[in-house]
Amino acid sequence: MKVGGVIFAAQVIIRGFSSIIRLAGEQQKAEAKLNAVLKSTAGVAGLTANELKKMASGLQEVTTFGDETILGAQSLLLTFTKIGEGVFPQATETILNMAVAMETDLKSATVQLGKALNDPITGISALSRVGVQLTDTQKEQIKSFTQLGDIASPPQVLLAPLPTPLPPSPPPT
Repeated sequence: MKVGGVIFAAQVIIRGFSSIIRLAGEQQKAEAKLNAVLKSTAGVAGLTANELKKMASGLQEVTTFGDETILGAQSLLLTFTKIGEGVFPQATETILNMAVAMETDLKSATVQLGKALNDPITGISALSRVGVQLTDTQKEQIKSFTQLGDIASPPQVLLAPLPTPLPPSPPPT
């Protein structure tokens, strides 16, 4: 009986270590991908890998997504090179909220929002197809800002009607 208990305990420990090793590997892949995208886009978003990792780490505390999953979404969002550091943090959070509220995956939410923020005028119709409705005033504001060459304001108008941040999960009891 004691041998069976020792074997069972050893199996539990081995599974635990295997899980830790697997998660560490996923984290390394996510960070390598992030670094590659930052390099390929010449850091146009204005954020460093360390800033993005810190952002992902903080967001994992208030969402159901792990930081390696958030890093993956950030890596994809970085490929939309017209999204700068002034919008990127809010866009990342909005993507997480969209995925939950619209019951979709992070990749789909990232592509939808990334396209919309990269080209706000086209983004209006793309977002409306997935259920995000902008008022006529918001649509006109986006068009006016874009015509005036104001690239900072349209993303703020576009992000306004999107799902709001989710409250943090209650601590386990």
